[in-house]
Amino acid sequence: MTDHNDMPGHLARRFQQIAVAIFHSEVEEAGYDLTPVQYAALSAIRAHPGIDQATLAGLIAYDRTTITGVVDRLVQKGLLARHASSTDRRAHALQITAAGWKTIRGIEPAVAAAQRIMLRGLTAVEAKQFLRLLRKAIAGTNELSRAPLRMASNKDLDGKS
Repeated sequence: MTDHNDMPGHLARRFQQIAVAIFHSEVEEAGYDLTPVQYAALSAIRAHPGIDQATLAGLIAYDRTTITGVVDRLVQKGLLARHASSTDRRAHALQITAAGWKTIRGIEPAVAAAQRIMLRGLTAVEAKQFLRLLRKAIAGTNELSRAPLRMASNKDLDGKS
């Protein structure tokens, strides 16, 4: 029988637990109330203003039905606004509000600190290799996920989905 500490699934789950705890600790200490998924959503919208929820879900590898709750909470917090899409009446274009921009700017140092803490057991070279190997393992199994990472097409980013 294999020790669970030699199983990638167990180790990935454990690292995720630690990563989320570190993120929350650093972000709360900085005075913000944002989850890792909410931060990922804001970051993706910052990079692609006006994207719709379906495109957002693909960009952050999140389930399309569950992303609605994430967006709802960001709207409730006043960090995000939903507007009817000018090209698809079924879709909503997502925009970061002034409060959202203030939050993104303010939270960045805490997020950067969290990333450093997550990798503090590794040298700089090991951290780079670890991230490269994680990306490689994820790319090799991405399509097996219930919410695979999807790169947005120019059509998606132009709001013509």
